[in-house]
Amino acid sequence: MSKEIENHYILNRSGNEPFSYILEKHVSRRGIMQGGLGVAAMTVLGGFGLTGCSNLGSDGEVPKGELPEKTALALAFESIAGSMTDAVVVPEGYTAQVLIPWGTPLNSMAPNWSADRQMTPQIQANSVGMHHDGMYHFPLNDADASSDFLLSLNNEYIDQGALWAPQGGATNASSGVRPADEVRTEINAHGVTIVRVQKQLDGTWTHIPNSPYNRRFTSATPMELSGPVAGSQYVVTAYSTDGTKTRGTNNNCASGYTPWGTYLTCEENWPEVFVKDNGREADDNRLDIPTGRGRYGWETAAGDPSEVGGEFARFNATPRGATAADDYRNEPRTFGYIVEIDPYTNTRAVKRTALGRFRHEGCWPGKLVEGEPVVFYSGHDSRNEYIYKFVSDAVWDPADANRAGGNYDRLAIGAKYMDQGTLYVAKFNADGTGEWLPLTADATTQDGQRLSSALGLADDDLAGVIIHTCDAADLMGATPMDRPEWGTVDPVSGEVYMTLTNNTDRTAEGTDPTYSNGGSDIDGLGVGYASAPVNAPNPRADNEGGQVIRWREPSPEETTFEWEVFVFGAAATDSDNLSGLTELNQFASPDGLWYDDRGDGQGILWIETDNGYDGVASYTNDQVLAVVPSSVSMNEGDAAVIDASDQAQLKRFAVGPNGCEVTGIFATPDKTALFINIQHPGNWPADPGAIMQPATNAASGDVRPRASTVVIQKADGGQIGV
Repeated sequence: MSKEIENHYILNRSGNEPFSYILEKHVSRRGIMQGGLGVAAMTVLGGFGLTGCSNLGSDGEVPKGELPEKTALALAFESIAGSMTDAVVVPEGYTAQVLIPWGTPLNSMAPNWSADRQMTPQIQANSVGMHHDGMYHFPLNDADASSDFLLSLNNEYIDQGALWAPQGGATNASSGVRPADEVRTEINAHGVTIVRVQKQLDGTWTHIPNSPYNRRFTSATPMELSGPVAGSQYVVTAYSTDGTKTRGTNNNCASGYTPWGTYLTCEENWPEVFVKDNGREADDNRLDIPTGRGRYGWETAAGDPSEVGGEFARFNATPRGATAADDYRNEPRTFGYIVEIDPYTNTRAVKRTALGRFRHEGCWPGKLVEGEPVVFYSGHDSRNEYIYKFVSDAVWDPADANRAGGNYDRLAIGAKYMDQGTLYVAKFNADGTGEWLPLTADATTQDGQRLSSALGLADDDLAGVIIHTCDAADLMGATPMDRPEWGTVDPVSGEVYMTLTNNTDRTAEGTDPTYSNGGSDIDGLGVGYASAPVNAPNPRADNEGGQVIRWREPSPEETTFEWEVFVFGAAATDSDNLSGLTELNQFASPDGLWYDDRGDGQGILWIETDNGYDGVASYTNDQVLAVVPSSVSMNEGDAAVIDASDQAQLKRFAVGPNGCEVTGIFATPDKTALFINIQHPGNWPADPGAIMQPATNAASGDVRPRASTVVIQKADGGQIGV
């Protein structure tokens, strides 16, 4: 999530024990174990930390439940110092190149970029969108999988200052009626970009203009609804009176992919583009649909003589007609989902509602096993929200695996695995165990009710449970987390990593919270706390450093797991620097994650940051760090896997330019290139008119900033990191 549009409100008003308290007890428990209860402790908690140290049995076989012994992979670069410059910094022996910055033309319907380019709806609809975030690669053939592929890229939000720089800013940005074409342009700057990219003979990368694969999905693109919510009363609108369609995907942060070759883009901070002044439902408040004016005022263009099909009116969800089919009261209920896109074919995107409705940060597939269900993990990136898991009814058939570049119905395969299954929410325990709680109509809540009844729904109303995913998770007793963001999975062990970036904005104990609408409750429901008091279940006023957690499940369909903290973020000088970080690897607010599988059970975990903690931000810009998980293990009594003895294993690999968030990450299959995204830079890239240029150059003066993809490679062409 970009800090630029981050929702600071605490919308979870349940009494569920939050992770902050569980973590305090967990850390305390680890310290007690160090004093003499270590054997029992390691039985419960130590399985993760010992992953690299399993022994063979007397018959030479690996004991059930353990992994083969690994020969540790070693990081071969020196950790770089922090940086606060208008440039990307990488280790000696590496290069970094700018690729497809915002405004790069995808076809001949958009002109070449220039520093004073005035954007229009058509130009933006045919150019790379704004503020790059999650992304993934899709090869066109297996032989060239690392040098010629389709890059699917989220465009999370807009910076009106940069977008409208030639005219001095947006018209009526904060009050008054917005011009229709400015709104259309802003709508077209959001969404997803698909563009073909290739590696050239000289080692540089370029995009392929006018490739038939190049296309945009924006906040206006027609899309299908599928799964339990599709066709239900909850999503009937004037646009789709049968509740099967919607328009657009919005504020997509992290992403994911499927084994059958489709892209998953995830709707996160979408509620703020809507307005609903009355007729509010419980889910409008729980997800914080605004009153008064949307984030960009798109709804104010409604009634413009050029408006077609309610293209602007749909952003005002206030009931105006006799029924839902006469207005857009349900338009927000067509958002908040995982969206599946086939990057290879010109098909409509599909919103997979079975995976839940909330502010999805991303969506990551679990370990894939033939004959077992397919699993996806997702986090709700808001303070005191939850981690979710979807388990398919269908079991994995390797015949469904992606055939690179083939023209076949991947979305039909997606329907097989993603439209029927069970959505779960996580509950964490202080002893390092956890359980997955089902969000089904017949589930039993923590106070003994049937979930559908507790939500005021009919007994078989699964669509209603999905619409009210967050309320359902509250009632089941899930654990409110410290802003769950990106996840990644070790495909061999099945271990899942997830960043908990931070949790701040608490008031002192004994003080009253303030509400997000300025200080009052709405109809007794409230639309969330702007702050929440510190109390016994929430003892820490601010968790600004964040942490990366890790868990492991016996198998995909299991409803229990074991968890631990992999690493705590902190400044090197912090008194609670629980992972012992030094100046060479201190970080805070971990965000992006990528497990870079190198085979034989080896891999590099890459960690990106979106830092807002002064203790680290005063030393360095946002960054990329690397660690080989098999090179570190949890010792008896440690608070986290990475501790003071492991500092040589966690290294700072890259630093972004001033003002940016480093996000979006993957490595090519041959591991010779690492792709990252630089979002909302302050004064970068250096050449305001170039599409391809070194990312390590700093501007000599002020430039119109452009979010961009950056490709990091070894100068000698070898594998990154090693």
